[in-house]
Amino acid sequence: MSILSKILKKNKKKKGQNDNFRQKQDPQKPEDLSILRDYQQNISRVKEEFGGSTDIVIREFKVGSHKGATVYVDGLADSKVISDFILETSMEKAEMNEPIDFFQFMIDQTVAIGSINTITNWNQVYDTVLSGDTVIFLDGFNKAISGETKGWEKRAVSEPTTQLAIRGPKDSFTETFRTNTALIRRRIKSPNLWLESMKIGTVTQTDIGIMYIKGIANEKIVKEIKERLNRIEIDGILESGYIEQLIEDQTWTAFPTIYHSERPDVVASQLLEGRIAIVVDGTPFVLTAPAVFIQFFQAPDDYYSRFDISTGIRLLRILAFFIALIGPALYIAATTFHQEMIPTQMAIAIAAQRENVPFPAFVEALIMEVTFEILREAGLRLPRAVGQAVSIVGALVIGQAAVQAGFVSPVMVIVVSITAIANFSTPTFAMAIAARLIRFVLMGLSTFLGFYGIMLGLIFMTLHLCGLRSFGIPYMSPLAPFNWKNQQDVFVRFPIWAFKSRPPLIAKGNTIMSGENQKPDPPKESQIEKQNPTKGDQ
Repeated sequence: MSILSKILKKNKKKKGQNDNFRQKQDPQKPEDLSILRDYQQNISRVKEEFGGSTDIVIREFKVGSHKGATVYVDGLADSKVISDFILETSMEKAEMNEPIDFFQFMIDQTVAIGSINTITNWNQVYDTVLSGDTVIFLDGFNKAISGETKGWEKRAVSEPTTQLAIRGPKDSFTETFRTNTALIRRRIKSPNLWLESMKIGTVTQTDIGIMYIKGIANEKIVKEIKERLNRIEIDGILESGYIEQLIEDQTWTAFPTIYHSERPDVVASQLLEGRIAIVVDGTPFVLTAPAVFIQFFQAPDDYYSRFDISTGIRLLRILAFFIALIGPALYIAATTFHQEMIPTQMAIAIAAQRENVPFPAFVEALIMEVTFEILREAGLRLPRAVGQAVSIVGALVIGQAAVQAGFVSPVMVIVVSITAIANFSTPTFAMAIAARLIRFVLMGLSTFLGFYGIMLGLIFMTLHLCGLRSFGIPYMSPLAPFNWKNQQDVFVRFPIWAFKSRPPLIAKGNTIMSGENQKPDPPKESQIEKQNPTKGDQ
């Protein structure tokens, strides 16, 4: 009973903290305040709430004997649309007879905008104006009209910068929410592709969209994602990484449990598998969940090439991942504890090169790894033209100077270089940086325990991976738990015609991906003769 009471007390404390957070962020609760009938008082309230900001544009107009005003944000709304389809059309009605219901008359015959809504409280007014739309106050009505007039400057759709592919689409997501949802709908032309929107962030009011295919996605996972998003209480969401860190299953892990991509074709393919996409306004990276370990080694062009070529390249990526993970640790263990496992000629050459090096193998490897990480980070932060020169020239100059000065051996430079190149072979940055962090742990274990330390570290890493979950789905599936029928896209990429069903743990309902007898067969000779008869037969 004492444990249960502690849990209930803790939950009450958390609830009280959340209530205090809401009160501090929004003490006046503007959603409870209705719009006033006097439009001049509404205009005064807008000026007062926005502190007289110069980018808040208020334009009064008159239709017959009725008065009104438009309110919008300069830079977020399209002023030409407001001028042509709201103000001009309203002023043209100045000489006509007075309508009975002026509010409905404005909606039906005056405001020539596609999307129009009626708003009744100030919370809706603020959301509308700050979203780039226009609010129309009419004198004598305690409600207003909101028209969609978004027209801010936005980046055009361009080629991906982080997930490059030799073959495949060349478009990528942008920082605009509606553009990103349209890029996905352009590929999945189905009414079953549902989009549910919400706003997160008490200050930023960031638009968040949940996209999934009804009938394919697991409804329990969809419900869990919605509940986790609704529990978020934070000032602002500036990037999808905020959402990723607030809804993931496991915090204390170096491995990513939510996938992110800037490619619409990748997100569309994962939606077809039954996953759920989370679109965040203001970022070109869309989240997809649940995610599994092998998913981070699948490149987009794996599915646009032949299956045998894609399989070979994927196996090469997995091999490169393990080289990046244990490369320096193997060198440290072999040169420190297990010299008998090195061929004699090679052992003599390594010993001769390390004769003048004053540091043990671990310190030598640590110096080179840290130096290379610093160069890599500097190359990312500097301007593109300068960054490439610094990373390349810096590695060559520092590596050669370190060898000549006797701080490191030439073999260590080779090992670190191969490790770095292998790390770049991982398609996703999140998984590559996980290998970079765990590499230092394995280096430390190999320093004290040799190969036994490496094996111990790999065993603990495997146990950790098997214990991870992504929205309840085992992170190592379909390897652990092993599912023989779902091995079509793990280490070996089966042909497209062999993809019969979706991942059973992720998709529910419609799990069939393709029909029967999809394997291409050459036409028989009799069919060719019927289609192309010879002259003698004619």
